[in-house]
Amino acid sequence: MRDRMKSFIILMLVVLTLMLIFIQREREAKEMARNSATQVIKLSAPKKRGDISLEEAILKRRSKREFKTAPLSKEQISQLLWAAQGITDPAGFLRASPSAGALYPLEIYIVYSEGVYYYRPNGHILERISTDDVRLALCEAALGQEFIASAPLDIIITAVYERTTGKYGDRGIRYVHMEAGHCAQNIHLQAVALGLGSVPIGAFSDKDVSRVLTLPAECKPLYIIPVGYPQ
Repeated sequence: MRDRMKSFIILMLVVLTLMLIFIQREREAKEMARNSATQVIKLSAPKKRGDISLEEAILKRRSKREFKTAPLSKEQISQLLWAAQGITDPAGFLRASPSAGALYPLEIYIVYSEGVYYYRPNGHILERISTDDVRLALCEAALGQEFIASAPLDIIITAVYERTTGKYGDRGIRYVHMEAGHCAQNIHLQAVALGLGSVPIGAFSDKDVSRVLTLPAECKPLYIIPVGYPQ
């Protein structure tokens, strides 16, 4: 009787082990499929020292609306995104732009020839949203401002207001807009430091921009910033 019970227990343990292995492999297969569909790009580490001073970048910053067709490198895109919302403290939390209550309501998207991507500060990665080049559609959503379509890169600053208004009420709306300004200025100055030009755009249809980028309902577009080599 004991031998039968022992054999039964061993058999059940083997079956349970095989089931756990099967479940784990199913999870791994689903994760691989999800990553393949999403395509996560690990960006290069940003530089912490540039070739020009902050004062020179401020002096040279101008709105540029005519761009060369030359694409930006992945390193340049990495640097611009880090300046916008990159993690800047050893603990891995605080970011390049100041935020009321450190609530960080801003979400950054980019559009270029390879598609639409969402920037994740944690890990400094890009997550693909679409493989379509939607710069022309984004231009049309922004009242036909042609330089949005001709720029090799468009950076879109969006915000989830509830992250800030949940703590500060209606006053939080002002804080979100202030933060978007901090973020945009970082992008413009970083562009100058990289030998690039940029321009802040606020004239667009929120609804159409959200549709073009397939933004989550809670994300509201605030800025479009075309970036490229100025003519």
